[in-house]
Amino acid sequence: MKILLLGKNGQVGWQLQRALAPLGEVIAWGRESCDMADTAGLAARVQALAPQIIVNATAYTAVDKAESEPELAYAINAEAPRQLALAARNCGAKLVHYSTDYVFSGTKTSAYDEDDTPAPRSVYGQSKRAGEEAIQGVAGAQSVIFRTSWVFGEHGGNFVKTILRLAAEREALNVVDDQIGAPTPAALIADVTALALRQWQQESGNIPAHRLYHLSAAQPVSWYTFACEIVRLAKMQGRTLRLEASAIKPIPSADYPTPAARPANSRLNCQRLEADFSLQLPAWQGYLERLLPLLPGA
Repeated sequence: MKILLLGKNGQVGWQLQRALAPLGEVIAWGRESCDMADTAGLAARVQALAPQIIVNATAYTAVDKAESEPELAYAINAEAPRQLALAARNCGAKLVHYSTDYVFSGTKTSAYDEDDTPAPRSVYGQSKRAGEEAIQGVAGAQSVIFRTSWVFGEHGGNFVKTILRLAAEREALNVVDDQIGAPTPAALIADVTALALRQWQQESGNIPAHRLYHLSAAQPVSWYTFACEIVRLAKMQGRTLRLEASAIKPIPSADYPTPAARPANSRLNCQRLEADFSLQLPAWQGYLERLLPLLPGA
């Protein structure tokens, strides 16, 4: 089986190179091979490769910058996925795509289900929702979209790396405590993707044209609690930091204004995914504990 992976150097893309390898021939494209902002001819180029699976791990993820670059955000997050869905349909491939908790407003008091009505509050969230709709609007295509949240891993920029950098520089830190979500390891996303594709290969007939799943780790927390755990574990493992976990101060989002609004509630209900693939999603803490020694400064 030929698998085309786009976004090989990102957090999830890096892990997907490992997770997808046992499934077949993986052709991995990074930005140097394929600029997703240049959507003209993208479908034709993918079709010429004739993969059986297309995995799109690319995205415009600069949440605040998207407020001033909406055209670029929509090109990468909406138009490029539409082109990939067209290519998938035309060459009989299946498309895997990743979306985000930011498609929701964050006002719900319980975890979001896949069937809840999206209401994104930022350009980033709006562009990612537009990407979902673009894929699902391609008649005759087969796709699975995984909505995930608060991704962290060894490669690429993320909250864990930011906190470690700040903890090495400062003796005090303020972190938002009224936004709740589940930190989700890139490795977990990649492994679940491979599991889904393996099962997809084994299924015969009656495969739904489009599937949508929520995929996040168990045990949601606030950004503040996540930051405290990062610092606590790092120091326990012997990392030299100026900051103590006890010196991290919880603050409301109102005290940390940003150009793009964030959802206060990013909890995702993953029961559909767990039921369909007979799995139980793990908590994030063990992944964080194993990740920290791999990061610079350990």
